[in-house]
Amino acid sequence: MPYPLYVAFIWHQHQPLYKSREAISSPMGQYRLPWVRLHGTKDYLDLVLLLEKYPKLHQTVNLVPSLILQLEDYAAGEAMDPYLAVTLTPTEQLDKQQREFIVRHFFDANHHTLIDPHPRYRQLYQQHQEKGEPWCLANWTNQDYSDLLAWHNLAWIDPLFWDDPEIATWLKQGKDFTLADRQRIYSKQRQIISRIIPQHRKMQDAGQLEVTTTPYTHPILPLLADTNAGRVAVPQMNLPQQRFQWAEDLSRHLRKAWENYQDRFGCIPRGLWPSEQSVSPAILPYIAKQGFQWICSDEAVLGWSLHHFFHRDERGNVREPEFLYRPYRLSTPHGDLSIVFRDHRLSDLIGFTYGAMKPLEAARDLVGHLDAIASTLQERQKGSTTSLEQPWLVTIALDGENCWEFYQQDGQPFLEALYQQLSDRSCFKLVTVSEFLEKFPPTETIPTAKLHSGSWVDGSFTTWIGDPVKNRAWDLLYQARQILAKHPEATEENNPEVWSALDAAEGSDWFWWFGEGHSSNHDAMFDRLFREHLSAIYQALNEPIPPQLHQPVEPHEHKNREIPRSFIHPIIDGKGDEQDWDKAGMLEIGGARGTMHRSSEIQRLFYGLDHLNFYLRLDFKSGVQFGQNLPSELHLLWYYPDAICFNSPAPLAELPDREPLNYLFHHHLGINFLTGKIWLEEAGEHFQWYPCSTQASFAVDRCLEIAVPWADLHLQPDSRLQMILLLADDGIFRSRLTEEKLVALQAP
Repeated sequence: MPYPLYVAFIWHQHQPLYKSREAISSPMGQYRLPWVRLHGTKDYLDLVLLLEKYPKLHQTVNLVPSLILQLEDYAAGEAMDPYLAVTLTPTEQLDKQQREFIVRHFFDANHHTLIDPHPRYRQLYQQHQEKGEPWCLANWTNQDYSDLLAWHNLAWIDPLFWDDPEIATWLKQGKDFTLADRQRIYSKQRQIISRIIPQHRKMQDAGQLEVTTTPYTHPILPLLADTNAGRVAVPQMNLPQQRFQWAEDLSRHLRKAWENYQDRFGCIPRGLWPSEQSVSPAILPYIAKQGFQWICSDEAVLGWSLHHFFHRDERGNVREPEFLYRPYRLSTPHGDLSIVFRDHRLSDLIGFTYGAMKPLEAARDLVGHLDAIASTLQERQKGSTTSLEQPWLVTIALDGENCWEFYQQDGQPFLEALYQQLSDRSCFKLVTVSEFLEKFPPTETIPTAKLHSGSWVDGSFTTWIGDPVKNRAWDLLYQARQILAKHPEATEENNPEVWSALDAAEGSDWFWWFGEGHSSNHDAMFDRLFREHLSAIYQALNEPIPPQLHQPVEPHEHKNREIPRSFIHPIIDGKGDEQDWDKAGMLEIGGARGTMHRSSEIQRLFYGLDHLNFYLRLDFKSGVQFGQNLPSELHLLWYYPDAICFNSPAPLAELPDREPLNYLFHHHLGINFLTGKIWLEEAGEHFQWYPCSTQASFAVDRCLEIAVPWADLHLQPDSRLQMILLLADDGIFRSRLTEEKLVALQAP
C-alpha cells in the first residue's frame, strides 16, 4: 500500500534555572522569577491532556531536567518567588516597595488573551495604562491590590481547568478576593503542577507519547566542547578572549539528564533534544556513548550539511521534500545516531503566526500545508505500491509553552480543531520519532565530519556568542571553569555545590539575553542569576570572588530597537498597543537630522512582520492634522534586490533626482488619510504602474497602523526587500521618512 504522510510533533518544554544561589540552602528555595510556576499551571499539563482525547495521534514532548527539578520544588511547596511572596502577604501588610513591585509587574501577561477576557483584571489594567503607576499607588485600595494579586495567578491557569469547582467559583466571583482565596489559588497551582510529570509518564507508558530529554541545564554543547565552533557558520566571528574547551563537561550534562529521566520515567530515554537544536561533529560521540539513539535539529543545519538550500513555493512548501522529510544516520565510534530535521517554516507558523488567526482557519492552514506535502508524496508512489525507499516524516518541532499566550483560550480551540482534522484523515499518521525510526531506520548517511555546526537560529551560534557582551560572559565562565580545574579534590561526591553551580552557569539562557538580539523586562535579573552561579563556584572552592562578578555584565538601559526582535501580531486599530509592538523594529524620526526630523510631526516608525503580514506603525506628534501640518498621503515603495522583475520610478510629481528617491521600485502602496482610500500598484513593462487587488488595511487613531499581506506581493519565502516611505499631497512629493536609510526586511 502507498505510504501515508508521517508527521512527528515535538514540543520542547524548557525554563532556565531561576533559583537563586544566595538562597539555595534555605528551607523555602528562593526563585527570582515566577515563570516555572505560571507556565506550570498554563502550558505543560493541558498540552498532553488535550492530546489524550485523540488516541490515534502520537507525539513527542521534551522535558528539560532544569524544568523538571523546578516543577518538583513548586509541587512540594519548597519554592518561593517574589510574585508568590506578595500574593500570600496580607494586603494591609504590604510596604511601599512591595506595592510598587505589584503595580509594575502584575500585568506581565499578554493583555489580549490573559487580561482582557476578565472584567476586573481588565479594569485594573486600563487604570494602570491610562492613569499611570503613580496614580495607582496613590489611589488603589487594599481590595484593588488583593484582586490584582488574585487575578494575576488566576489568569495563568489554563482554561482546560476552568470546570474545576473551585476555579469556576473564583472566575464567577470576579472580585473582592481575600487572602484565603489567594492561598487556595496557590494550593490549586500546586495541585496542577504535581500532575505534570505523572501524566507524561502515564501517556508514555500507554504508547501515545514519547518523552525525551535535554542536556542537564540546557547548555549549548558545541560551544562547551569548543567556542571556536562559532566560526564554522560565521568564519569572521569575533570570539571571546579565551577559548573555552571543556568537552568533559558534555558527559556530565548528558549523564545527569539520563539519570534525571530514569528516576522520573522508570526507563531509559531514547531521544535527545540538543539545547537550541545545536549540533556539531564534536558532540556526537558523547551523545552516542551515553546511549541516546536519536537527536533532532533544524532544516538550516541540514541545508548547510548537504550544501543544499531549501527552495519553497509561494505557499512556503519545500520544493525538495525528499531531502528534508527523512531521517539521517550519523556514525560515531560508539555506534550510530539517527537525526531528524524539523520543517522550520511549519514550526514557526505554530510558534509565531497562528495565534493571530482564527483557530479553525489556522488549523485548516496547517492541514493544508500537510495536504500539499501528502499530495506530492502520493505522486511519487505508483498504484497500490510504493516506489520510495522509505516514507516521508515531516518533523514539526518548537517551543511548547511560550506561543500559547498569543492564542485564544491558550491554544485549546486551535489544537482541538487541528487534532480533529488530523484524526479524520487517513492520509496522515502522527507518530513519535522513535516509532518511526523503529519501523523505518535511516538509509541515508551524513558523514560525521560534514555535519554542520549550528543551531535552529540561522544555522549559527550568533545568538549565544560573538557579540561583545556575550563574549565577556564566556570569558567570565572560562575563568571560573579554570579555577575549578585547579581543584581536583573538588569532586561531584564531596563538593556537589560547586558542580551544581557550574552546571547552572553553563546554561544557554544567560547568553541568549546578553548583548544584542534579544531583550526582556528581566535582562538585569538574568544577568544577576548568571553572576550568582559563577560566584557560587568560587565560594564552594573558598576562592575569592573576582570583583567583576559584583558588577553587571552589561548596563541594562533601554536598548536600541532598530531591528525587529521577533514576529509581531498587532491588532490594526490605530491604538498603538505597546505590547503588540514591543518586539518590532523602531526608528526614531523626530528630534534628529533632516527635513522630516525638523518638523517632527512623525516621531517614531515601528515595523515588523509575521507569516501573514508586513506591519508598519507611525507615531504622530500631538495635535497633528492631515492635509495641514502633515501631508495627506503616505506612499510605501519597495523593491527586491535578489529578484528579476519589472521596476518603475515612484509615481509622484516633483520627486528630487537623488538616491534613493530616484530608485526603481516593484510595488507601491498608497494611503490617502483624508479619503480613507488605500491602493496597491505593481510595476510592469515600460516603467508603467498597474493596479492590483489588495487586502491591505490601515487604521488611524492615536497613531497610524498598517498591515500588508505577503500574499498581495507574491514573494518567494525568504525574499529580501528594501522599502522607502514618502509623504505627498495629491500625488506631489513633500518629504521622506527615514532619510538616512531604507527600511530592510526579509519575508518569512
